[in-house]
Amino acid sequence: MSLAVAPDVPPQLHTFLAFDFGLKRTGVAVGNRLLRSATPQPTIRAEGKAQLAAVEVRVRQWEPDALVVGVPFHPDGASHENTVRAQRFARRLRERLRLPVFEVDERYSTTEALANGAKDPDAGAACVILEQFLRSLP
Repeated sequence: MSLAVAPDVPPQLHTFLAFDFGLKRTGVAVGNRLLRSATPQPTIRAEGKAQLAAVEVRVRQWEPDALVVGVPFHPDGASHENTVRAQRFARRLRERLRLPVFEVDERYSTTEALANGAKDPDAGAACVILEQFLRSLP
């Protein structure tokens, strides 16, 4: 499910773990509905099955109510190879972890993270993605 406007998220979902998916590095952030803010977590530096295993470790650690995955698009909104890869990543998380997974348009998240002084651009981008999602909630 992609977000263009506020999603229909049940109010009992409070804690979220967000991912800025990448083939070699995946940024991670955790946040909650009450504060509507995100905190960067160590970036996952793994690929394929090792990447999914590392995500599972984070999910066990944080026990989130739902996950948020940034999905990149071209500036004009067109999809590209990484759009499809991020959507596939979201689908795998949904199937494997049995948690709600929300997809968020993450255009310019890394640029915004760097402009905000992020030391780790991947984790910073995950924070931008998660805070965008949290701001969209009623």
